[in-house]
Amino acid sequence: MSKAKKSPKVQYGIEITKPWSKEMYDHNDMVSEEIKSNILKAWESALDELFNGYSKQTYMESDWNFIKEDTKLVKLQKGICYSGFGDGFTIGDVDKEFRNEVENMPNYQLHESYSYLAFEGMLPRTSFMLIGFEWEKFDYHVIGSQELTSPVVEKDIVNA
Repeated sequence: MSKAKKSPKVQYGIEITKPWSKEMYDHNDMVSEEIKSNILKAWESALDELFNGYSKQTYMESDWNFIKEDTKLVKLQKGICYSGFGDGFTIGDVDKEFRNEVENMPNYQLHESYSYLAFEGMLPRTSFMLIGFEWEKFDYHVIGSQELTSPVVEKDIVNA
């Protein structure tokens, strides 16, 4: 008896395949840019909220331990960076490491981290989610966007 072939999974008009298709990579590259931008905006906003009225140079030279654990800034840092920071690190040191981590984070880790932080209400929903990953804590795309077609697919249709 032969097994029935599963119907392919499709997200945002893109068939999910293994190995990944060019459309999947292009879509994820587009979404990861939005995710990285949202993370950095939240980081900069948390810095501004915490140090409102101080010069950037002044607070960047301050000790990281000066910041309380329950602040949005520390929660974002812990949600993104692979390690914590203690004595001897300045806010500028942590800022540099945070930005480097966001810039170089692989998409699977962006997907997971963003899902957790969006679930906690620390990051906004995105237009689309990264695709091709097995697990997320929270569907972090805008409600209803699962019915939309990725701009990557629409671009391919126009160029055909």
